[in-house]
Amino acid sequence: MRKQLSIIIPAYNEEKTIISTIEALKKELSKISDLEYEIIVVNDASKDRTEEILKNVIGIRIIDHQQNKGYGASLKTGIDDAKFNDLLFFDGDGQHKAEYIPEMLQYSDDFAMVSGTRTGYKGPIIRQPGKKLLRSLANYLTQQKIPDINCGLRIVKKDQISKFLHLLCNGFSFSTTSLLLFIGESLPVKYIPITINKRLGESKSTIKPRHAIDTFVIILRTIMVSSPLRVFLPISTLLFLGAVISVGYDLFFRSLNITDITLLLFMSSILIFFFGLLADQMAAIRKEIKK
Repeated sequence: MRKQLSIIIPAYNEEKTIISTIEALKKELSKISDLEYEIIVVNDASKDRTEEILKNVIGIRIIDHQQNKGYGASLKTGIDDAKFNDLLFFDGDGQHKAEYIPEMLQYSDDFAMVSGTRTGYKGPIIRQPGKKLLRSLANYLTQQKIPDINCGLRIVKKDQISKFLHLLCNGFSFSTTSLLLFIGESLPVKYIPITINKRLGESKSTIKPRHAIDTFVIILRTIMVSSPLRVFLPISTLLFLGAVISVGYDLFFRSLNITDITLLLFMSSILIFFFGLLADQMAAIRKEIKK
């Protein structure tokens, strides 16, 4: 059967790379036989010459945001406007290599998401501890080993990701949340090892400590949609262990006088545990209804 593919390129201040990115895409796509494709570039209210440059490019569709909405919001716009069910996310900053597209397409019929996993890429040293912590958290909450939680080079199914658009954030965490939602919903995900080019120019976002906290919260919220007990159970267990330690202290050092803090810890652990069970049951019912 003839393959059909919608390529979505979010672009914000990419005047230095957008032309070479599109040309590299077209060159690689032309080598693939029986492929019908479209290229959608979402200009996220760029302040440089990106919009002007795009107007002179043939063979693409341009969608302009009147104000800057973010990386995730640009992808959402492209998803809504795409003609085909297979969607390829491809960054406009020149980092992604089009040479991996044929291999990704080989798996697109059998998987709801085909995601790149960057090899040899670590990023700035200062971000490494935070990245490892977030990756470990995601691995625990999903009960899977995820090689790369936020690679932007992906092929996804429009009919699947459209179900989650209201849950996905508008910022750079779109890649992380969409992957976790697919895993949480037991949708098949295939990982393809890739290398990336060095970014030309400066990063479009300034990473601050609060961004790590925001990502941490986003991961928790995302997992809560599909597997809330994995969040509530550790909290309940810690509180229960605290109650046990507090009871021991009361028995040996307070002459069997059970304190209010002991009762509070014990009751909190029980309440959180049963609340988690209820939330987990509601998540299971939601999945059954969607089927």
